[in-house]
Amino acid sequence: MLSDVDAPLRILDETAIADAELRRDPYDFVYVEQAVDPKLKKDVLADAPAIHERGNYTLSQLHYGPNFDACIKDLLSVRFRRLVEQKFDMDLSRFPPCIVMMGHTTGRYNEGYAHRDSKHKIITVLLGLSESWPYERGRLRILRSNDRDDCAFECSPEFGKMLMFRVGDQSWHGFLPQKGKHMSVQLCYVDSVEYAHRENIRHAISGYFKSIPGVRQVLDWAPRSFGNKG
Repeated sequence: MLSDVDAPLRILDETAIADAELRRDPYDFVYVEQAVDPKLKKDVLADAPAIHERGNYTLSQLHYGPNFDACIKDLLSVRFRRLVEQKFDMDLSRFPPCIVMMGHTTGRYNEGYAHRDSKHKIITVLLGLSESWPYERGRLRILRSNDRDDCAFECSPEFGKMLMFRVGDQSWHGFLPQKGKHMSVQLCYVDSVEYAHRENIRHAISGYFKSIPGVRQVLDWAPRSFGNKG
């Protein structure tokens, strides 16, 4: 839930986010080169949860320390929401947040397929938390079509890099498969509390089955869209 107190952000760099440009080609998106002060990197990553499998996990499934928790509270705050509202010139107050975290990619063919997010999502915000990402592949791509090679912009999942976009019929995105420690948080403002609850349940069930070795291997080779509407 969003905080009722419009307190100053502790981890996110409000000035960097406020100064970032709204880009409109091929659809509305904002890229923030460094949304977190690099001096906080060591402390935040030391408190980050350990995720050993692919896919998205709800925060209730993860264990993490106070500095990472402060980062999550910033993302869920009214103050951050207002920054997003200013960027996209819209009121998000009636759209609840839904947040999940990714920790790894396997590099298999079925990851990173081009997709548009669910019609229930209004704005998607991605914050990179990987200590480093020395690969050319595996960077999230803003796409002009449902072809992963039809790339207009790409963003590494490195610590502090933030990408946010307006969800719509043309908001194609994806990445080229790459195995690695691909840590990022995805925050979405969605159209109902019911949808947010359904998403949390879906990711919790998926995370449970990924913890079972035999089932995990089957899921690793299943189509990336299996059980995932985006």
